[in-house]
Amino acid sequence: MATIKLEYDPLLENVRTMVQEQETINHFFRGSSHGILNQEEDRAQLEGYLSRAGFEAHTEEHLVVKKVFVAKLESLREYFSSDNTCNSRVELFKPIPVHPPKYFQDQKDWDTSRTDLSEPTSSQCISFDYNEYFSDDDVVYLDVVRTPELVSLSRAFVRAGPRELLHFSPSRVNAAIVTCGGLSPGINNVIRELTHSLCSAYGANQVWGIRGGFRGFLGLKDFEPILLTNEFVEDIHHEGGTVLRSGRGGFDIEKIVCFLQEKDISQLYVIGGDGTHRAILSIHEECMKQNLNVSLVGIPKTIDNDVDYIDRSFGFLSSVEAAQASIRTAKTESMCVSPRGITVVKLMGRSAGYLTAYAALGSGDVDCVLIPEVPIILEGQDGILHFLEKRVEEKKYAVVVVAEGAGEEILGPPPGKDNRGNKKLPPIGEYIKTKIQEHFHEKGLECTVRYIDPSYMVRSVPANALDTVYCTELAQNAVHGAMCGYTAFSVEIGSKRVIVGKSLVADRTA
Repeated sequence: MATIKLEYDPLLENVRTMVQEQETINHFFRGSSHGILNQEEDRAQLEGYLSRAGFEAHTEEHLVVKKVFVAKLESLREYFSSDNTCNSRVELFKPIPVHPPKYFQDQKDWDTSRTDLSEPTSSQCISFDYNEYFSDDDVVYLDVVRTPELVSLSRAFVRAGPRELLHFSPSRVNAAIVTCGGLSPGINNVIRELTHSLCSAYGANQVWGIRGGFRGFLGLKDFEPILLTNEFVEDIHHEGGTVLRSGRGGFDIEKIVCFLQEKDISQLYVIGGDGTHRAILSIHEECMKQNLNVSLVGIPKTIDNDVDYIDRSFGFLSSVEAAQASIRTAKTESMCVSPRGITVVKLMGRSAGYLTAYAALGSGDVDCVLIPEVPIILEGQDGILHFLEKRVEEKKYAVVVVAEGAGEEILGPPPGKDNRGNKKLPPIGEYIKTKIQEHFHEKGLECTVRYIDPSYMVRSVPANALDTVYCTELAQNAVHGAMCGYTAFSVEIGSKRVIVGKSLVADRTA
């Protein structure tokens, strides 16, 4: 018997008292495990049982998806009333806050022909008959590979996709899109598809583009917002960067929330990294305090590909392809030098070496790869200097690729932070080049050592075909999630399925 549970972790023994009172619990079910609690008294009694069972009530999330609550109780009741051992429980990983129907601010958003106004109406602007709707019961397993060491509890995400019932009336939706932090291939693709999905698929009223990151909310003359239309975004996916311009800093939660109210924004889409997602949670909390009917959506962006639980970040493969051009150049330079040639290439990767490793593996031309996750050993029989000496003896040349964040164990901690708040990185590429030159000089071996730093070139390229499709999936499902009322969530792809999770990127330490 599968059990879906929210962000509560009671001991199963504590539930026995609750589930043994069969007659009282059955009062809450409406003939199936998907019954909805419609009465305040019923919900109050149910919350009392949850408290006795060891559940911790979260003031912001205790009303989230009531039918998931009921599905869990039904499953537990059947579990404890049978002699079968449950080995397939499912924990809903990082539950997502959902705007309940009471947040509707205008009764005109409802189908007035209905006598029961306890649920939002279906969308009237487009039919998804060619496809299927998804429900909150559709989940994507996080732990796809099972091993004997894993406990029986499996974690899962809510599967993203179009829902049959919408929280927002699409024709009354005013949305805003903002890009923050550094560049990544595919940002324009995401902006384009968000605009298309909002304007064409759902028929939203307006889509605002916020320029210059969070500074665009401050009312500055150089960062005035612009209206995004299908015509405006038609060809932006052919260019790298972001048509809205990006930026760090400028976060002022009071002015941001004020902007949302002045423009009557009901959906805010934010494209950014871990720091940006922490800002999303802050905006969400402030909107909840002020009882604002706003859905906050995060789309993770980093070419470092260092986001947990997802298959990859958008733009990563495009950056890998761009980095391979520098590696091919390095190989040509090294091969054409007599008698010996070595070229060092430094690639981006502050704390993760995925870009460096994938570029090296994809090229097939690299002899030595240095990444932050693996300590660098220079000297000795197992050191890279001895290895390069042997490799050059064999084929007269070598290529070394190093991530910008590697080598902290030999260069020491970062010397402070830059004006953007990021830790300053020591010059690991130049350091490796110097050490190689010194080693071959001490050995009396003539060797030409060159250094290539493509730096930001690898992240400012347009998205390739795979990333273009990837960005399309992310953007479309971000809109689906916002329209049905999800908020403070991120949309990612895990286990080759689009998923939504409660701002996973924000959980990472800065």
